[in-house]
Amino acid sequence: MREISLVGGQNAAGAKMNFTITDQKISDISSKVPGPGANVLDISGSIVIPGLVDLHTHLREPGKEDAETVASGARAAVAGGFTAISAMPNTDPVADNAGVVEQVFSLGKAAGLCDVFPIGAVTQGQAGKQLAEILAMHESAAKVRMFSDDGHCVFDPLVMRRALEYVKMFNGVIAQHAQDPRLTIDAQMNEGEISAKLGLKGWPAVAEEAIIARDILLTDHVQSRLHVCHVTTAGGVELIRWAKARGINVTAEVTPHHLLLTDELAQSYDPVYKVNPPLRTARDVEALREGLADGTIDIVATDHAPHPTESKECEWSAASFGMLGLETALSIVVQTMISSKLMSWSDLIDRFSIAPAKIAGYPDQGNALEVGNPANITVFNPNKSWTVNKDLAMSKSRNTPFHGMELPGVVTDVFYKGKQVLRDTKIVSGS
Repeated sequence: MREISLVGGQNAAGAKMNFTITDQKISDISSKVPGPGANVLDISGSIVIPGLVDLHTHLREPGKEDAETVASGARAAVAGGFTAISAMPNTDPVADNAGVVEQVFSLGKAAGLCDVFPIGAVTQGQAGKQLAEILAMHESAAKVRMFSDDGHCVFDPLVMRRALEYVKMFNGVIAQHAQDPRLTIDAQMNEGEISAKLGLKGWPAVAEEAIIARDILLTDHVQSRLHVCHVTTAGGVELIRWAKARGINVTAEVTPHHLLLTDELAQSYDPVYKVNPPLRTARDVEALREGLADGTIDIVATDHAPHPTESKECEWSAASFGMLGLETALSIVVQTMISSKLMSWSDLIDRFSIAPAKIAGYPDQGNALEVGNPANITVFNPNKSWTVNKDLAMSKSRNTPFHGMELPGVVTDVFYKGKQVLRDTKIVSGS
C-alpha cells in the first residue's frame, strides 16, 4: 500500500490540514501528525487544491509536433498545476473521427502525467459544412462529449443547429469559437483606436457578439448545451448573463491572458501579442473579471496555443495567432482575481477545477478534497513568486507573452491519481 502525507498546508478556507494519500485516493484529512516511518511531504505555507482542469488546450499532435506533442503539453500542464487537459481537434489530420481521437487519448495515457481528453471536431475537416463522426467519437475509447471547431466558427446556422440537436442524445456539448468570418476577413487585432493608429485591420467586438447571440437563441430553441469559448468582450459577457437569467443552458470560459493583457500591447508590433480572439480594451478586461467573479463566466481555460519560433518571430501580419498558457495560468488568475480580492480561493477552485470537470463530464476530476475522492491534487505556495522565462518552459514552444514578468505564487507539487508527478516544481522522472 503506497501512502504519503502532505503536512503543514491549508485548505481553501485557510484551515491547516494534513492530507494523506493512499494509492489513488485521499484516505485522511485531519490535523493528526503522521506516525513514525510515514512518507511525509512538508508543504508548510502552501494551499492544497483539487488538480486544475483545462477545457481548451492545443497539443498539435498529430501533424504539428514541431510546436507541441501530447507528452510535452502534458509536462507543461503538470508544471502549471493541471491534472486534466482537453485537446482541441485542429491537428493534422483533424480529430473528426474515432481513429484520431483514440490516437490522442492513447498518447495521453502513454505520457501518464495527467488525463488528456480529446475534443472532437464538430464538422468534417473543421470546414463547417458536414457534421463530423460525432457519435462514433463519443462511442470510442475516448468517450468524447465535447465538440468544437475551435480556430474556426461553425458559421452556418443550420449546421450549428444540427450539431446542437445531435449531441443531445448523449448530453454532449458544442463549444463554439464565436467569430463571424465575414466581419473578420484579414483582421489582425481588436478594432478600435489602437488598430486605427497602427494601420492594422480591426477585429470588431460585434463579430464575436453576433455569433454568441445567435447560438444562445439556437440553444434555447433546440434545448441543447452550448459552451462559449474564450469570451473577450463586455458585450459578450452581457449576452451570456442575459441567457443565464432566462435559464438557457449556456456556459462560458475566459482565458488568463484576456484577464490581464490589452490591445495597447500591439503597439510594440511584437507578434507574441497576436492572438485569436484578440486582446481587447481595458473596459473589456474589467467586464471579463467581473463576469468571472460573479459566475456569469463559468470557468478559466488556457487556450494554450504553442507555435514554432518561425511562426511568431516574424512581421505581425505573417505571424500565427496564439500564445502559451498552461504554465502561467494559475499565477495570472491569482494576480488578477485573488490579489485584487474579486474572488476567494473557493471561487478559484470552482472556476479552475470543479466547474470545467462538470461541464465536460470528467467524473474523476474536479472533485472536492474529501476522503474517498480521487487524489488529483495541486499544491500551490502563494507566498513565493517567480519570473517567467520562456527558455525554461516545459512546452516545446516559446511564445509566451509573460516572458520576464514576475508572477505571484508557485505550483510546487502535483499528484495525479495518487502518484506524485511534480515534486518541488520538477517533473518526477519515470512518471
